Amino acid sequence: EGYEAQIRPRSGLSIKKGLSLVNSPGTIDSDYRGEIGVIMINLSKEVQTIEPSERIAQMVIAQYEQANFIEVVELSESERGAGGFGSTGS
Repeated sequence: EGYEAQIRPRSGLSIKKGLSLVNSPGTIDSDYRGEIGVIMINLSKEVQTIEPSERIAQMVIAQYEQANFIEVVELSESERGAGGFGSTGS
């Protein structure tokens, strides 16, 4: 409880073979007990082969906090406002 595993791609795999993970980072909940798999995408123009025992991903164990939300009728104003992408600087 309070921890998760994150599955992330290895940078060398992308640089050397043009392969990456589709769902990155992938989250594995603390109560999951099954086999772990990854979904890969080939961004190169060539067929790629993953050899047995080749390292394709890395797992990071991270602590997280569960947020408690408070329902409000209207949000207060902020300095940023509704500014989206690129609105916090140049």
